[in-house]
Order: sequence, then C-alpha cells, then structure tokens
Amino acid sequence: MRAALAVLALIAALGGPGATPAHAHTDEFLWGVSSSGFQSEGSSPDSNWLRYSNGTRHEPVGSSVDFRHRYHEDIARAAELGVDVFRVSVEWARIQPTPYGWNDTELAYYDDVVREIRAHGMTPMLTLDHWVYPGWIADRGGWSDPGTVHSWLANAETVAARYADADALWVTLNEPSQYVWQEVANGGLAPSEVPVMFDRLVEAHRGAYETIHRLDPDARVTSNAAYIPGAQPYLDTWFLDRVRDSLDFVGVDYYYGVTVQNPTAIHAAVGDYASVVPHPQGMYDALMDYTRRYPGVPLYVVENGMATADGTPRSDGWTRSRHLREHVDAMGRAIADGAPVFGYNYWSLTDNYEWGDYTARFGLYTVDVQTDPSLTRRPTDAVETYRAIIAETRFPS
Repeated sequence: MRAALAVLALIAALGGPGATPAHAHTDEFLWGVSSSGFQSEGSSPDSNWLRYSNGTRHEPVGSSVDFRHRYHEDIARAAELGVDVFRVSVEWARIQPTPYGWNDTELAYYDDVVREIRAHGMTPMLTLDHWVYPGWIADRGGWSDPGTVHSWLANAETVAARYADADALWVTLNEPSQYVWQEVANGGLAPSEVPVMFDRLVEAHRGAYETIHRLDPDARVTSNAAYIPGAQPYLDTWFLDRVRDSLDFVGVDYYYGVTVQNPTAIHAAVGDYASVVPHPQGMYDALMDYTRRYPGVPLYVVENGMATADGTPRSDGWTRSRHLREHVDAMGRAIADGAPVFGYNYWSLTDNYEWGDYTARFGLYTVDVQTDPSLTRRPTDAVETYRAIIAETRFPS
C-alpha cells in the first residue's frame, strides 16, 4: 500500500526528479478510526483485488478479520474509544456482483453498518472506492475501458441516494495516485494507460461530488491523498489540483516522512513497513504544505498509523502509543500555526490485509489472522493512549 509512496519520497528528499450524531459537532475537532472493505471484511466477492490476492505474487485474503460478520463488535469497540467518526467503504464489487442488478442482501448489510455507527453516536465516513472494483469490470479492462466511469457513477448514485440522510462524511476515491500505481503493479493497467486512468478518476470524482451534493446539499466530500514528502506538489497535478473546486476538504493520509538523515522509507518499497523509522515532523510539514497550497480549504487527516511486523516489537523501539502521541502533537502544532485541520482518523481499528499479505499490522487492536481461528481482537498499548488523547485534547475551532 505504501511502497510507491516510499520510493518517491526518498527520490524527492535526496534531490531526484438526519440528526447530527451525539459526538459530531461541526465546531469541534473530530476523532476517528479508519478501515476499508476488502482489507477487513472477508467473504470477498469477485473483484480485481480478489484476483490479485489469489495470484502468485500475493497471500490470499481469505477471511481477513471477518468484519463482514463482526462489525457489531468492532463498531462498539470504536465507540468505547470515544471517537466521533468511523470510516468504512461501501464495496462496489459486493453490492453489484454482476452488471445486471444489485445485491439486496449486501445492501442491507451496509444499511446495518451505517445504522450501527450512528446508533453509537458516531458519524460514518463512507468511501466509494478503496481500490476495488467488480470482476465484471476487470473483464472489461478496468479503468482502461471508457465505460467504467459510467458504471462507477451508477454505483456512486446508488450509494449516495441510499445514505443521503446519514449525515456522512464522503470519500470518493481513496489515494488516487496509489490506486493507479497499484493497478499498474498488479497488471490491471498498462503503464501507457496511466494518464487515461487519472483522467477517468477526475471525471468520476467530479460526477460523484455533484451527485452527493444534489442528494445532500450539506454533505462534505473529499478524495484523500497519500502524502509523499517533496514529490506531493508534482503528484497533485495529476488529480488533486484538477478537482480542487470539487472538494469540501482535503483528506490527508500521512505515514512516512523522509530526509537525508532518515531515508528509511525505502524499506517500504519491499514491503518492510516495520523498518521505516517514524518521522512525526513530517505530519506538521504535510499539513502546513496543504495549508499554503490550498488556502481556505479545510483539512482532515483521514489515515495515520505505524506498522509492526506480525505484531512483534519493533527493533527501533517505537511503540504504537508513542507514534500516535507524537503525531497528534505534530498535528496540534500545525493547527496552532494556522492549519485548518478539523479531524483525525487512526489507521486502522484492527489489523487487516495490507494489500498483499498480513505481515504489516497497523491496528489499534491486533488480530492474528494466520494463527488464530477465533480472530480475537487484542488491544495494543495505543488503545488507552488514544482514549486519553480523545478525552484530554482540545484544539481551537
């Protein structure tokens, strides 16, 4: 998930080319947790990523952490932390398994997920596309097919109409730059088609933005960017700059910083995420960069987290608790210096499938997918830290 981000960051740094839910108040800072459908649900229907995971390059996704059948308990865990926002994706492949109709059972599942989030006093953050599309779209060529935008927007309309009264925050496309890179890396897109996919993602986002606002004029809509230090202003010309008039806020995903003194992000290029030394100052730098480049546009940290390898302690001594606290501190400094940040989500509530295997674990709650048939959620040291941060931290409106 983060490999392309790490490579480009290293190059740049070294000089290379209804009623509002109880917790959610628009004048208060929002704390949240993030997840995605394919990475956590299990019971995956045919999709581009089910095919990738069943290929020779990756570990099969299998049951993942079985959020599909355990969402009640996971949503309750998030609420116990005191968070305001719970991010999920409504998987297109799940609700439209064929081009000829919708799966009512799976739509009812998402209805209940959204209802549970709201019943626990949280705001749903709904992602329309977290890198996964149906197998029948893959058979037609994925994003290289000019008909994909039309089909994607039909899905967006279906989801937006269904949850227009859910007081949701909306993410249209998760990390567009990384989406394109993943499609190329997994053979779903020819390198020559990269500009075409970006053009179609821009068209899809714009269409979804208009649709969501037509159905819910007060909605807040974004597409989150995986922030790559140094390279980000260039990468944003491919997508974010082109849709900035169709963004109610900028979603920022920050994982890795890189400097000449700390070039360890290169480890992520080979999937060794736990060897990347955290760089909290990069959170501050990212938020201030967007504050300068998109004046007046609110910011929301949609994803931030740290990996361990199979849940073992990191060799550099960093703990999830320390990482969380120091990155929140860096975000607080940015807010104090004028960054208009109104929310923060930790990635992720539980460990999950990290786009190829289960080695990298980012969860507040760890889950041994490969060795524990019960898929028990075990709290890490960051659970109590996050609960305390939410209870104690106050940022200016």
